[in-house]
Amino acid sequence: MARVPAAVLNALIRIRRSPRTLARHYRTRSPHPAVELVPQPHPWGRALGLVAVVLLGAWLGLLIVGNVRTPVGPMNTTMTLRPSLTGGTKINVSPLGALQLDSHHAPVRLDVNVDQLDPARSQALVDHPERLSGLQDEVAEDVEHGTLDLAVRSGVAVVAGATALGLAVYRRPRRALAAGGLALTLLAASGGTAYATWNPDSVLQPKFSGLLSSAPSLVGNARSIVTEFDVYQQELARLVTNVTKLYDVTSTLPAYQPDPTTIRVLHVSDIHLNPASWKIIASLVEQYQVNVIVDSGDTMDHGTAAENGFLDPVADLGAPYVWVRGNHDSQVTQRYLERMKNVHVLDDGRAETVAGLRFAGLGDPQFTPDRSEKSGAQETQEAAGARLAASLRDWTTAGKPVDVAVIHEPSAAREVDGSVPLVLSGHLHHQETEVMSNGTRLRVEGSTGGSGLRAVEGKYPDPIEASILYFDRDTRHLQAWDSIKLGGLGLTTAEVSRHLPEENLPGATPTPTPSPTASPTPSSSAP
Repeated sequence: MARVPAAVLNALIRIRRSPRTLARHYRTRSPHPAVELVPQPHPWGRALGLVAVVLLGAWLGLLIVGNVRTPVGPMNTTMTLRPSLTGGTKINVSPLGALQLDSHHAPVRLDVNVDQLDPARSQALVDHPERLSGLQDEVAEDVEHGTLDLAVRSGVAVVAGATALGLAVYRRPRRALAAGGLALTLLAASGGTAYATWNPDSVLQPKFSGLLSSAPSLVGNARSIVTEFDVYQQELARLVTNVTKLYDVTSTLPAYQPDPTTIRVLHVSDIHLNPASWKIIASLVEQYQVNVIVDSGDTMDHGTAAENGFLDPVADLGAPYVWVRGNHDSQVTQRYLERMKNVHVLDDGRAETVAGLRFAGLGDPQFTPDRSEKSGAQETQEAAGARLAASLRDWTTAGKPVDVAVIHEPSAAREVDGSVPLVLSGHLHHQETEVMSNGTRLRVEGSTGGSGLRAVEGKYPDPIEASILYFDRDTRHLQAWDSIKLGGLGLTTAEVSRHLPEENLPGATPTPTPSPTASPTPSSSAP
């Protein structure tokens, strides 16, 4: 057999190779290898990723090194900046509770933890009370130095944290430095926002929690807060020194000595058959030396005669009880209360003077114990409010103006705008306050019964809410109020926040009292 030439044999072998083999063969021999294209992330995705790295790194930096230990007055404290959606300042005084101030609005919150009290400085204040006069300036100077130190340290912590995390994630020094620069920019912007929104008057409206919830009654009555603000500041300072004794001995905070020139009104509403409410009310009456209790309705749940026995503790609460009917209270309920000693039932615009204040009210025009809504309910409430407003104007014409109006539904209460300085209501199961267009202040109380059995219907139990209203005995004008919020069913938290009307803030221009339009014919209701 003839031999196949070597050149032909090699050509046949090349032809029989598979296309994949040929492709691989020529790729390996090609002097220019193929370049694989890697998909690049979208610019917005890169930006969001960088922001996430910056925020996480800054937060980690603040957690690790972003705090300052500094003395403030007689206390050794730790100041920390924390990310926050609401801003403000929180002062933790363990184990007494916390004090929150609405000091600024920025995405950072200042936390001040009282670590311990310096025995020497604290004892010096206790032994030499005259030094309290300069305590405010000393505390302000300490806080200023501590805040400046905290700002520098927080800046370093934020930049270092963001840069380190950026380097770990991107492994590129340029991207890491960009993360650090962005973190510093965000911190500077937050600091500028805090400075621009700084509110030094926030100390006038603090929110207390824990054992400090009794602090509003310790720092004086409403009249002294308005007219003697310097005394109020000194009493706040004195409260700080009292903490020393609380650490050393097991005792309660100093007893509140009521000022006889201040009328204290306890506003409750929507008890809804919660028996625990009576003990809470009695405790508030004793603690705040309450002169009169005002209940704006829905004391009952179904208004049946079988529920009437629930009302018996009202006679032993230690203060006169002013009451109006709510939509869960029946005429049976009203008649039962009318027969009780020391209870003043207001209806049909009747007015009574109790504890130096003149009250007038109107019972809820609807009775809906099943929580149903009848057609025309809004119009019915507005008509009831209009009737109450007419009675208020009649009393003014008769020379007996009303100081406080009471009606259950806020929609009805809005109809008395301009006819009375203050109107109290409930029904909504949460607290609200507003000054209406004609100058009347509307104060809506929360549920002092924590919504009763309805407390278990939601994910979290409703809080138990009440308010202490402070009135000047001479002018009978509202001077301040304390909002009290207790944890609902099964909870043990407590918060008390003090509020002042805008016209009573230092430097504010007094707001004139609403001047009701006189009606030509006075009401025939008995005083």
